[in-house]
Parts: sequence; structure tokens; C-alpha cells
Amino acid sequence: MRAGKAARLMGKMAPGVEKKLLGAAGEPMENNGEEDEGQNLWSSILSEVSTRSSSKLPSGKNILVFGEDGSGKTTLMAKLQGAEHNKKGRGLEYLYLSVHDEDRDDLTRCNVWILDGDLYHKGLLKFAVLAETLKDSLAVFVVDMSRPWIIMESLQKWTSVLREHVDKLRIPPEEMREMEQRMVKAFQEYAEPEDAVPSSPQRRVPPAGADDEGVLLPLGENVLTHNLGIPVLIVCTKCDAVTVLEKDHDYKEEHFDFIQSHMRRLCLQYGAALIYTSVKEEKNLDLLYKYIVHKMYDFQFTTPALVVEKDAVFIPSGWDNEKKIAILHENFTTVRPEDPFEDFIMKPPVRKLVHDKEINAEDEQVFLMKQQSLLAKQPATPTRGTESPARTASGSPRPTGRAGPTNVASVSPMTTVKKPDPNMKGAAANEGVLANFFNSLLSKKTGSPGSPGAAGAAVQGSAKKTGQKPALTDVQAELDRMTQKPDSTLKANNSTPAAENEA
Repeated sequence: MRAGKAARLMGKMAPGVEKKLLGAAGEPMENNGEEDEGQNLWSSILSEVSTRSSSKLPSGKNILVFGEDGSGKTTLMAKLQGAEHNKKGRGLEYLYLSVHDEDRDDLTRCNVWILDGDLYHKGLLKFAVLAETLKDSLAVFVVDMSRPWIIMESLQKWTSVLREHVDKLRIPPEEMREMEQRMVKAFQEYAEPEDAVPSSPQRRVPPAGADDEGVLLPLGENVLTHNLGIPVLIVCTKCDAVTVLEKDHDYKEEHFDFIQSHMRRLCLQYGAALIYTSVKEEKNLDLLYKYIVHKMYDFQFTTPALVVEKDAVFIPSGWDNEKKIAILHENFTTVRPEDPFEDFIMKPPVRKLVHDKEINAEDEQVFLMKQQSLLAKQPATPTRGTESPARTASGSPRPTGRAGPTNVASVSPMTTVKKPDPNMKGAAANEGVLANFFNSLLSKKTGSPGSPGAAGAAVQGSAKKTGQKPALTDVQAELDRMTQKPDSTLKANNSTPAAENEA
């Protein structure tokens, strides 16, 4: 690169040198200072190259990134790097940003150190931040809008971690005071981009009267009360979640203004800038990169503060003050500016997700085995025709002398057949059922037309209609004969045990 520039300079200056060395007739001239002229030419070229090399971009700059797990630290920095980073690291991650100075055609790398979201790993900061490299560092605190209820708690936790580490570095008081004064001066010298006079497309040259501290306005109350001596940037990621908060958690404009006011007041304490980003929607990512290289390499920055859109806020360091923050308070109706953050931005209750339990079909053989074991444990249930063992044991034997039916005419045959004696055993009950069945068959046969018993059936039917009892008596006598047979069998069974007992 430098050799090419030197060649271009030689090409521009060669005609002049040729004119001095050659005469009008094309013959060499007698010159006494040819060697001096050549030495001056080369010395000017070397001095220009050395001047350019001394003003190249510095190396060894560091970006320190802090934030909770899942806040999008690594994803954000990888996006600025121009790479897709899907790996989740542990402890202390390292990335780098390529910084290109188009004005001077120079390229350098900016180190990026990402601390794990677990406080257990905070001791690893000693490898990223040294006493010698602190002055060349920029701190980035990352919070995400998808969990706004932990924003202030996270910022207070990680700023405390960095303050404790800076105190442990034991930087000489004079050097630390110089770094703090540099931050105060940068905060006071902030000028609106439209008022700044650009002197180069990319490099910024301080104005002539910048060293005169007498014209600088004093710092306001609660401004730079926690001066770390290095630039601080607070990045709120996942701002596309604003619509989700409005839909699912009923967030209003008042909620977002309340969050922004608390973050901006914290930014004043550290002299920090605030920027809302969204990797998903690629919102303000280019703005973030330009502001980082502006703070670290003094590149020109021409973007003013952005406070109109609630999901694309940008507050540069030095622009904000208490009066501008108070503008947000004008829209508060249900909350006061001094109310605690966690009292108004509360964590929503955890919703228990009810999942339908998956039903797995049991193996058929296993199911059948279970049913078999259950049936084996259950006692046997008595049926209508049989009596339970307890009933049989306690039941008294039927009397040997049984009187015949005294009022046969007053009892219907169906009643007698359908209601057998409860002390009758199963065989006797079955006999009664059979008697009823055969009785129905006989009545059908005798009632069929053209049969020999048709006349008898007609007489029987007429007897039933007129209330006469001859046919009914014959049927009842037949049924009694059939039922007496099991009764005699039952008597014989009852007499047999008695005879055995007497023997």
C-alpha cells in the first residue's frame, strides 16, 4: 500500500526531475546539486510515509460486554461482526470487530470480550481488563426488552461488577483522575450533529476552542456520579418484543416511558449512551456500530438523538439531562416518576401450561392378566337361580309334611310358576321353568286350527273369557304334579342326612 503511494508520487514528480536533468537538446546538463535534489525528493517521500504510519488506527482497543443469560450479547456482537453466531459459550467469550478507516485506507481489529451471565465467572475479567488496557476500553451493558421487569436489577448488578473490578486494578490516582476528566470533558463537549462542522468524511477534528474549559457548562445534578473513566453504552436488545408486551401483558405507552426514564437516569449517572436495537428486525444495528467506532476511534458521527419511536430510541452521551427526561413524566397518569421500578414493572405470574397427557395403549396380554387377577380376588356373586353359600348354611330344611294347594283357583298359574320356593335348590327351580315352558307349548298346540284339541282350546278360551275355571284347574293340577316331583326329591335329600346322623 505504501509502496504504491510512493510510486504514484514518483510518477507525479518524475517529469519535473527529468526537465531538470535534461537540457533543451536532450543532452545531460551540468548540475552541481543533482545529488542534493534526489536526496530531498526521497526524504520527502519517506517523511510522508512515516507520518501516515504514525496516524494509523490504534490497535488493542477492547469492548467489554455484560448482561444476563439470554439477553442477546453474543448474537448482537456477532451481528456487528457480520457473522452468524449460534454457539453459546461459557465463561469469557472472545470476538473481534473489523474497523476500516476509508479516509486513510487503514484496517484494524477491535477486541470484544463477552462475560458469562453467571456471576460465578466474574473473576475472568482479569484476563480481559488490565490496568494498562482499561483506558482503551468501552463497557457495553446489554438488557433485553422481552423481560423488562429485570432491566434495572441487571444494570445495577453488572455495573457494580465492573466498578468492583476497576477498584481492584489499583490504577494510580493521577491516571484515574485523568481518565475521569476525559469522560467529563467528552460529556460537556457534546454538540448536536447539525451544529458540528465536518472536516473529513470520516475523521473528526476537534474544534479550535475545544481546549478552553472556561466555556463548558457545569455538569447537572446526578450526572457522572459513577464515573468509571471509560465510555459506557447501554444497549436494550429484542425491542421487537414491544408488540408482544402490548398484546400479552397489556403494556401501554406509560409503561415504556417509565422504563425509558429509569434507564436514562441511570445513563446520566455513568455518562452512558442508550440505544434500542433488534437483531430480528435489524433495527439500529448500523447505528450501534458507528457509535462504537466513534467513541473508540474518534470517527465522525452525524446521527442526532432519536426519541420518537418507542422501540428505536437513541440517546447519545452528553445529550440528555433531567429536563429532557421530565418530558416523559408528563404522560404519567397511574404512576409517579419516583416510584420504584419493580412496583410498576412487575413480573407477570407464571402461567401453568396444561398439556394433554398422552395415553399409551396397554399391551393386550397384560391387560387381560390384570383383569384375571381382579376377577380372582372378587367373591362369587349369587345368581337368581342359586342361593349364596351363607343362605344355604343358615336356611332351615323344608318341613316333611307339605299341605297341598288349598286355594288353587285363587292363585294364577303364572304366579305359581314364576315364583318358586326360595329354599328350593337350583334343580327344583329349573323344573319350574321347564314346566312353564312346556305349558306354553301345550297351549299353542291345543289352540292351533284343525288340530284335535282345537275344540278344547276354544272351550278353554271361552272359559277364560267368562271366568269359568275347569280348564284352569286342569292346568294347575298338571303344574302341581311337576312341581311336587322336585319337592319329593328335596325331601329325600333332606331325610338322607338325618338318617346318617342317627346312624
